[in-house]
Amino acid sequence: MRLKIAVPDLVSNSYFPAVAAVELGFCAEQGYDASVELIFPVDRAYAAMRDGDIDFVAGSAHSALAAFPEWRGAKLLCAQAQGMYWFLVMRADLNPVRGDLSVVKGRRIGAAPWVEMGLRSLLAAGGVDIDRDDVTIAPVPGAVGSTVNFGLSAAKALEGGLIDGFWANGMAAELAVQRGVGTVVLDARRGDGPAGAFDYTFASLAASDRLIANQPEAAAAAVRAVVLAQAALRDDPDRATAIGERLFPPSEAKLIATLIERDLPYYSASIDPASVAGMNAFCRSHGLLQGEPAYEDIVAVQFSPLWEGR
Repeated sequence: MRLKIAVPDLVSNSYFPAVAAVELGFCAEQGYDASVELIFPVDRAYAAMRDGDIDFVAGSAHSALAAFPEWRGAKLLCAQAQGMYWFLVMRADLNPVRGDLSVVKGRRIGAAPWVEMGLRSLLAAGGVDIDRDDVTIAPVPGAVGSTVNFGLSAAKALEGGLIDGFWANGMAAELAVQRGVGTVVLDARRGDGPAGAFDYTFASLAASDRLIANQPEAAAAAVRAVVLAQAALRDDPDRATAIGERLFPPSEAKLIATLIERDLPYYSASIDPASVAGMNAFCRSHGLLQGEPAYEDIVAVQFSPLWEGR
């Protein structure tokens, strides 16, 4: 049986555990022929899962609400990594300082749909009023279509002067910094921003309730494959390079092992109830969630023994 896993950004470290689960052969070891499909933006990926066009989404956990209101019809199977994983990067010639949000005033910031909500919350918590301070947060010019890798588009747009900053993945941030065109202002995963920002969202693997009910063995296989991929990358981050050489442009392929090694402290498949509570609070603050769904309404807890490789 063939399984299709959607990712909203392929040339990225954000969803690499799911990509590695396929590329390192762990899905095949579990008895499934799996493939990764780029579907951007993330709400389209979840809509494709809702419609039965793909089997799993490896994307931002909170974004499942785009296609599954109040978490009806989908569950999170495991985490790919812990914590909100995007960076605010501003033009280096603006002389930005880490943690100083005044640099965003009057500026254009590129951010993908649904992803941008995390930035809006961080700016509000930092005293920035988007309307009063004339901050424009919008998709990156040209970042449309099913073949777009948003992070690469964001880094290129910053270098070309089309935007003043971006809120995107670690690959985009690293490219901008190495090219001397960008400076990291916020990294919520590593402590920037208000208390609780870490738990706004995280990179997850999700499936529909329909798949979980009808093909529980496929859901379990996908979780096992992600856990095995996380372990393999922890043991040898350089295994990411060969994957990057198959899937990424050359410059990004050279960077991926370094980015994966940097993310290893967050490589855990577990989904903590406190993280889900934090995500729910974040979603309610944006009007994405009205009710109070229980942890078991959001997480497929029957697979939790697999998170530790059991």
